[in-house]
Amino acid sequence: MTASVHLPRQAEAAVGDPGAAAALATERILADTLDESVPGVVVDSPPGAGKSTLVVRAARELAAAGRPLMVIAQTNAQVDDLVDRLASADPDLPVGRLHSSDAHAYDPALDRHPAVRTSAKSADLAGMDIVVSTAAKWAWVKPGEQWRCAIVDEAYQMRSDALLAVAGLFERALFVGDPGQLDPFSQADATQWAGQAHDPAASAVSTLLAHNPGLPQHRLPVSWRLPASAAPLVSEAFYPYTPFRSGTGPGDRSLEFTGPADGSAVDEVLDVAAASGWGLLELPAARTPRTDPEAVAAVAALVRRLLEREGVTRSERGDGPAPLTADRVAVGTAHRDQAAAVRAALGPLAEGGPGAGRSGDHEGDRESGESGEGGGPGVTVDTANRLQGREFDVTVMLHPLSGRPDATEFHLETGRLCVLTSRHRHACLVVCRAGVPELLDDHPATEPARLGTWSPAPDGWEAHQAVLARLAGHTVRLR
Repeated sequence: MTASVHLPRQAEAAVGDPGAAAALATERILADTLDESVPGVVVDSPPGAGKSTLVVRAARELAAAGRPLMVIAQTNAQVDDLVDRLASADPDLPVGRLHSSDAHAYDPALDRHPAVRTSAKSADLAGMDIVVSTAAKWAWVKPGEQWRCAIVDEAYQMRSDALLAVAGLFERALFVGDPGQLDPFSQADATQWAGQAHDPAASAVSTLLAHNPGLPQHRLPVSWRLPASAAPLVSEAFYPYTPFRSGTGPGDRSLEFTGPADGSAVDEVLDVAAASGWGLLELPAARTPRTDPEAVAAVAALVRRLLEREGVTRSERGDGPAPLTADRVAVGTAHRDQAAAVRAALGPLAEGGPGAGRSGDHEGDRESGESGEGGGPGVTVDTANRLQGREFDVTVMLHPLSGRPDATEFHLETGRLCVLTSRHRHACLVVCRAGVPELLDDHPATEPARLGTWSPAPDGWEAHQAVLARLAGHTVRLR
């Protein structure tokens, strides 16, 4: 088993201020990154810990030290975001955006940065201080075109075979990622390699550490997204080996409603969530279709009342009260057909309106990138896979096990539940049918044990039970 290196106990005890703790961790990470005797550095980042900020800062410092580097991200949306962040932080920094030859291969908003050069050929970007692209595109670059350094963003969502395809392009690298998020997806069955050091479906980080156990490992110790009400639960349930804390205290954020409650269970759970940060609207136990009409209607009712009651948020950012608008609310589901059903129920309130999403997925489907296409700013409704990396003020989630007759590996995956419970800055509301704890007890694990495997995430049963135990004190039953 491998685990991230924590700050020494005396150092953590001495750093009571979250900002100081985060700054100390960042300085240590950058020191190892700039140390040319270190072939690689691994950084574990909890949700909202400033991972992208670290990547941008590390890239700029490497470039300033005269070390041209390549940056590897997993999706085009992530690449465009990093390029935009780099160019905004330093408008004179030469940054290359390596893209595919498809039409509209990158965000046209990047054209507003004069120092950014875009091309489908790596040769056109020769001499640039920083070149950013997806792992899939980098795999087509010839090994002879070598960079001294690389930064791998979202490294836990990168498969090891994708790392092998680009490893010949750089000498040393900084790997940054969130160990609690969804595992990398593979359409091929890699069971025969499970537990092996060369498992192609394993994450890039796990394979890297299996072959290089002595690499420096760090963690970002503070989440700036999750409020004080959420960080302890998310840390204990999903990050037992890399604990973190919230960057805010109990009184630093608030959610209030200016509109009166109507006495319904929906409004009651909204008030519970506003006061505590968590709320569970529990429907009667039943086995239902995946697109459970009553659960979908309950999710839509929660979103409507959130907006009708004109919520107001306050935070440590000190910019005064801010209205809770539709674009700051998200709905998360496990499946695309569930998301499509919620969009249809919300109608014009949903981002893109009715029919914006795709339906008909099977349990193994994975997606990445931004959510919803078309339409104006509205409530984002999408799967956990596509909400990954995004942030909202309030989230509403349809529990993955709600109404199910069984507990499959897909629905128990800790990364999915972690994403759904860690997108919010103020409150998270859960819609679920009763009986999930009993379902977990009645369906023990059936997947074969694989010797030699290790996951940075806890067992799915433990994570689900921990979340449900916390929600038990914030439950309103819908009859």
